[in-house]
Amino acid sequence: MDKHYYYQNSVQCVEAEIDFVESTYQTLKGHPAKKLREDFCGTAQTACEWISRDAANQAWGVDLDPLVLQWGNENNLNQLTVQQRQQIQLLNEDVMSASIAELDVVLAMNFSYFIFIERDLMIRYFKSVKESLQSNGVFFLDAFGGYEAAKELVEERECDGFTYIWEQATFNPINSQMQCYIHFVTDEGVRLDKAFDYYWRIWTLPEITEMLLTAGFKTAEVYWEGTDEKTGEGDGIYTSSKLGTADAGWVCYVVAEK
Repeated sequence: MDKHYYYQNSVQCVEAEIDFVESTYQTLKGHPAKKLREDFCGTAQTACEWISRDAANQAWGVDLDPLVLQWGNENNLNQLTVQQRQQIQLLNEDVMSASIAELDVVLAMNFSYFIFIERDLMIRYFKSVKESLQSNGVFFLDAFGGYEAAKELVEERECDGFTYIWEQATFNPINSQMQCYIHFVTDEGVRLDKAFDYYWRIWTLPEITEMLLTAGFKTAEVYWEGTDEKTGEGDGIYTSSKLGTADAGWVCYVVAEK
């Protein structure tokens, strides 16, 4: 059982993510972004999607775990053309001190930055990202919340050949810190428990945007998902918003301009 394969095929949708980054940067700046860094990149699937879009695009993936970078190199980068391999580089570094600068875009997706549970540490990370961006650069993050985010629960979702299980095992309302796990079960009944283990803090959107501004970003805007009038579900279209809906669970983007 390959947990990274299951993760990529249940959690990530890199095509939609990069669609949003491309279109939002173009709208904000009036020209396309070319240089992207994916922080907490894991298998670097998003960075690979970025360089596959345009021969002029460049990408760097940064992660502390050498094993997940090795998996990404063997399973994602090895699927690229020779030319595309020259457009991407994986770095086994701390995102706080990543060596790549003068970037158009930095990404911190899949709520990865929630591992910084102290305000001062989060602001220090945001400051380091700001310094890594060129003068016209943009920082893209995602966030989740809703009244079910602060409770203990287990959710299952059927995928192609396996079941994805998200567990919020504990939540402490005093400090908003929680323990979460991802489990997988194949259609044949083989289980992979605690394939992924997360201990993080649920940061609210006001906290995130305020910390970005404190770190020196010029703007910090929330992009909220629209609603399909026929189904009542999310329509996959995210726009800059001042008003959200009190859903049980939501995911949004935060976009900060240097």
